[in-house]
Amino acid sequence: MTAMLEVRALSQRYRLPRQRLLQPAPHVQALDDVSFSLHAGRSLGVVGESGSGKSTLARLVMALERPSAGQVLFEGRDLHALAADELRAARAQFQMVFQDPVASLDPRRSVLQTVAEPLALLRGKAHVASAARRRELAAEALDAVGLHAGDLARYPHEFSGGQRQRIAIARALITRPKLIVADEPVSALDVSVQAQVLNLLQDLQAAFGLSYLFISHDLAVVDHLCDEVLVLQRGRIVERGSPEALFSAPQHPYTRQLLQAVPGMSTNLAAQSRPHAARLSPDPTEPHR
Repeated sequence: MTAMLEVRALSQRYRLPRQRLLQPAPHVQALDDVSFSLHAGRSLGVVGESGSGKSTLARLVMALERPSAGQVLFEGRDLHALAADELRAARAQFQMVFQDPVASLDPRRSVLQTVAEPLALLRGKAHVASAARRRELAAEALDAVGLHAGDLARYPHEFSGGQRQRIAIARALITRPKLIVADEPVSALDVSVQAQVLNLLQDLQAAFGLSYLFISHDLAVVDHLCDEVLVLQRGRIVERGSPEALFSAPQHPYTRQLLQAVPGMSTNLAAQSRPHAARLSPDPTEPHR
């Protein structure tokens, strides 16, 4: 079966500021020969410490920057080889949810403006041409994440952190993408609210057949949500496999080090993550609206 997303020998090298006038500028290798595939309806977790290359990988998969080498193929097309208008149209099929729902939502824009913004990717499509239709689609997206159509006129500061992340997820969902790249989407939230958002992501995957590329430093969160896990160290994949295999019998010293750095992991979120159909207990103070 052909993979929906295929990453081939992806590398990214950044030039650092010159330290001395007559010396060449130093470089840092953020990603080094990373390859993997993701099939439709599946979830792939990417874990590693800060600086391991996780967020760089997310940006390259989203075609937000060009790699130094390698390819990102979405449904067989190399995203970094597409013309600007082709890439713009393709973006409707893959969307991103960012770490901080406060920073990712413009406080000057209403929920309607925020959630409907990605519909610009469908420019020229008759079914999103009218303001009434865009409002209808935004209301549907809010409903899918547990908010109300009446919230469309409100602004981000009127919502809690968990509700803001729901708005961000609704924005990603409105074009009905096949892939969502989630870069630390719950790390800025309280643990109990994290559980509610993770349950929501699972529900949306079941309802819409979504695939997730889930970037996280939290092994318990990845264990709960993902079918397969990649472990990144200094820009390279050092281990990969199912959560069950990696977290019960890690083979690489770095993976073992990551697990040892999570005290009480078995009694935290991961304790509730087997089997994958299990759900985490939501926070009663964070209303599922």
